[in-house]
Amino acid sequence: MAMVSTSLASKLSGPKSHCPQFSGLRRSCLKLEQSQSLSTSQSFVQHVDSHLRLSSSRRGCRGVVTMAGAGKFFVGGNWKCNGTKDSVNKLVSDLNSAKLEADVDVVVAPPFLYLDQVKNTLTDRIEIAAQNSWIGKGGAFTGEISAEQLKDIGCTWVIHGHSERRHIIGENDEFLGKKAAYALSLNLKVIACIGELLQEREAGKTFDVCFQQMKAFADAVPSWEDVVIAYEPVWAIGTGKVATPQQAQEVHVAVRDWLKKNVSSDVASKTRIIYGGSVNGSNCAELAKQEDIDGFLVGGASLKGPEFATIVNSVTSKKVPA
Repeated sequence: MAMVSTSLASKLSGPKSHCPQFSGLRRSCLKLEQSQSLSTSQSFVQHVDSHLRLSSSRRGCRGVVTMAGAGKFFVGGNWKCNGTKDSVNKLVSDLNSAKLEADVDVVVAPPFLYLDQVKNTLTDRIEIAAQNSWIGKGGAFTGEISAEQLKDIGCTWVIHGHSERRHIIGENDEFLGKKAAYALSLNLKVIACIGELLQEREAGKTFDVCFQQMKAFADAVPSWEDVVIAYEPVWAIGTGKVATPQQAQEVHVAVRDWLKKNVSSDVASKTRIIYGGSVNGSNCAELAKQEDIDGFLVGGASLKGPEFATIVNSVTSKKVPA
């Protein structure tokens, strides 16, 4: 599966065109009403860059870490349907003994069965998330877990919109938006996942798919204050194939710009957008260097305590002299 990796900058520095091509993103003209007034290639690039990005004034250094989103670097570990009592105990022990950078929000999402076990044994330095919650108040919904139950055992986060829920379980955009909204109404924070299939990327529909998924969340959630967006290209989840730093950065920039245009500049500047998709200890540092990558949602590598700690500590790639 050959993926064409071409950065936005390299596309724009090529031959002049009124409709720049975004390899694997979206083959459509940018709506730049003022672009006709730009006389040089350099000024055109500057105009597009300012169109896609928020002003540089929002990208200051908070402490010694520079990010596009406000707040701390964020790393979540999604354990999915993995683990036994013994392996969970070992993983918790490894995490408890790990040395983690202080300026990172760290969350792990064990299987439902082990949530209470992890909550009672894991260091308070790491918060607990659930991998799913029901769309409303609990009741006669066999096999479901309610947000009220998650609050009761001490969960503070929940994941919604993961591709395995979308494409295997069959949850649609509207349903996922309502689930996220209900969780937020009970003061559970939400990791809201978006991302395209391989055929959607190859068809140039990456932006369209991600924006549609974003709209479903935006139409439902009462506030973005407790939402982290996780961009996870489906073709990179569990496949060993990871989006290049440039591919991930391009989508993160576009999603942030979507928030600016469709929600508010304030939300766009404060919301953390993290990357997921075969993130591991070897590639996390290069990904973390990208300005609009505010952290990671980690799958398989989160089951290995030392490697997960390495990913958490990749925040050092963002640090600049104080």
